[in-house]
Amino acid sequence: MSDDWRDQRARAVAHHGAELNRRREAEAARAQELIAEFIAAAERANLTPEPLRARSYSGRSYRTPLRGWYLNPARTIAISEEGEYYSLLVPSSARALIAGADPSPSAPRLIVGEGARDGESMPLADLLQRLLKGSG
Repeated sequence: MSDDWRDQRARAVAHHGAELNRRREAEAARAQELIAEFIAAAERANLTPEPLRARSYSGRSYRTPLRGWYLNPARTIAISEEGEYYSLLVPSSARALIAGADPSPSAPRLIVGEGARDGESMPLADLLQRLLKGSG
């Protein structure tokens, strides 16, 4: 194989990686806008955030310092009252039994549960709308 081909291939891979990152950042920015709109609407509708609990992969429940709203029926994805997006699935931990779990926020997605089994993914906008309609 020639060095030219390797160089072209390396540039193509780098370009595709950069484009994927750009799309993910744009998606996260749009999802963050939807979340900010929801937070404002929730305040107007007096939709009270609740304490959020994390769950281990084995099903054990842990308290967290977070308050917010669950997005899915399994209560594994939520947004905090500060507008941060969380996956509330955490590894099992003896420490978390005592001190609670402290999940880290992640970049929000426009399709919640994308890549999950059929019927487990939903547009973020629809989930947020359901929360607001459930409050009225």
